Amino acid sequence: MDPIVEAALKKWPNVPHCYGWLALDARGDWYMRDERIQAAGPFPQVKGSRINHEKLREFIERNYAADEQGAWFFQNGPQRVYVELEAAPWVWRLTKGPTGAPQIHSHTGLPAHQVDAVWLDEQDRLLLSTELGLGLVHSLDMELAADAVEAGLWQPEPCSHAELLRRHGVVDRPVASAQSGR
Repeated sequence: MDPIVEAALKKWPNVPHCYGWLALDARGDWYMRDERIQAAGPFPQVKGSRINHEKLREFIERNYAADEQGAWFFQNGPQRVYVELEAAPWVWRLTKGPTGAPQIHSHTGLPAHQVDAVWLDEQDRLLLSTELGLGLVHSLDMELAADAVEAGLWQPEPCSHAELLRRHGVVDRPVASAQSGR
């Protein structure tokens, strides 16, 4: 987390959380969803405005984390902005490594070093569990993923998407809790 964000949290510890205004799609793109967009329909049917500003994306990605309940958020200074997830909290990008095995990085640029499990959901999307958590393989990287499967490095198991989220404790549509009042 950025030092300026940590300082803001100490200065203003009780700022209300924000819900519905930020989303992450299955390609690792961030979307702003103002009140008009939220009223027009749920994410991802109505996405909103894609965040193209490089420095803003980098700021979001440096301050992206999960809470104790498994809901993902962006800590924007003193305000926690919860993220709606189209597929998973991570979107994996693959490159061919020196040994031929895929190297994995998240949409935020974090490297993942170990694949613990591989699944195909009911939409034939490939999801990987790593030390960072559950993520979806980016659609543009499926050829490298297929090479890993064919080489016997990964052996996908079928599993429903809802079950994968449950197993990994991921909340894809965070809502304010009555207990926290936030």
